[in-house]
This record gives sequence, C-alpha cells and structure tokens, in this order.
Amino acid sequence: MKNYLLHPGFSISSNSAKIYIVSFFLVLMNCNLITLYSQTKKEHKKMEIIIHSSSFKSGEFIPAKYTCEGSNISPQLHWTETTHGIKSFAIILSDPDAPGGDFVHWVIYNIPGDFRELHEDITPSRNIPDEVMVGTNSFGHVAYGGPCPPPGKAHRYIFKIYGLDTILHHHLESGPTKNQLLKAMEGHILAEGELMGKYERRK
Repeated sequence: MKNYLLHPGFSISSNSAKIYIVSFFLVLMNCNLITLYSQTKKEHKKMEIIIHSSSFKSGEFIPAKYTCEGSNISPQLHWTETTHGIKSFAIILSDPDAPGGDFVHWVIYNIPGDFRELHEDITPSRNIPDEVMVGTNSFGHVAYGGPCPPPGKAHRYIFKIYGLDTILHHHLESGPTKNQLLKAMEGHILAEGELMGKYERRK
C-alpha cells in the first residue's frame, strides 16, 4: 500500500489520507455553515421599538377612563423611530391573564410608517387617517375594547407594536382577528416592542 510523506518522520497510507482529507473538508464546511447561520440570524434579528403612553406608565395601572368601567376609549400611544424600511405599523392589545386564555382587546394596522403617535379615543372613523384599519377583538367588535377583567386579581394588558416592511391592504379581508393579522404579517416584521399596563376590576 502506497504511503504519503507529510513531513519528515511521519507518513500515512492512501486510505488514511483520504479519510484525513474528507474529515478536513467536513470540518471546513461545518465552520462555514455555522458562520452563515450566525450571519443570517443576525440579519433577521428584529429591531426594538420603544413604546410609551402619556395615559399611564409602563408596568403601572391603566386609568379607569380607558376601561369598561369608564369611557372605554383607547389611550394615547407614542413610539420611537426604529429602522429604515418600515412602511406601516400594527398594534395588538391583549390580556394574557384572561380566564379563557389570551383575550384580544384591540387590533389596529396599516398605521403609516411615518407615524410616531396615536391620539387617545381612536375609532374606525375618528382620530385616524382613512388608510388605518381596525380588526375584530375578542368581544366580536371591530373597535377598541378596554380592559374588563373579572373582579379580583389584576390582569396584565400588553400593547404589542410591529413595524412592517409592507402595507397590508391587499393581504387581508376587513376586520381581521389577531391570528389572521399575525398570519398576514409573517415575513414582514422588521421591528417590534411592547408596553404593559395593569388593571384590576373591583366590582
């Protein structure tokens, strides 16, 4: 069997050389794949949107004005500029502590990409431009529905904002649910963030 001299004092057979060469290239390919995966993961990492409200501070209680025990109007929201390429924003308000699981209070999308604020008391026909669309909440209404938990323990209310690289007019039928909106947004989310407020119903 033919031997190959690698350096003085060391030689291997042709079969061993083949195994060595194949192993070397497998290790090299694996390193390249890891590098490619890391770069791809980094490229797809979503930017963060910092969202606030003048109506309440993050982690604090939401005033009754914005709930079913008050005027039941949507609170003011504003957010930071995040990244280039955002053509629209979407916001979903949900209660993860509801007895039946995630309860959706508000679905709003196609907020223009140059917007950085929503005034309070948003409805499908008031305080928003015509291109902004409102989806169907868990009450079955195409509208904002404020916090309205059972009496007792306080619930968390999550305002989740998404920055999209598209406008969803042509991707959805009117009045979509949260799940329908999330499905339409797949592959289009460039940035996201959330604001949490709490509410406890006493009666």
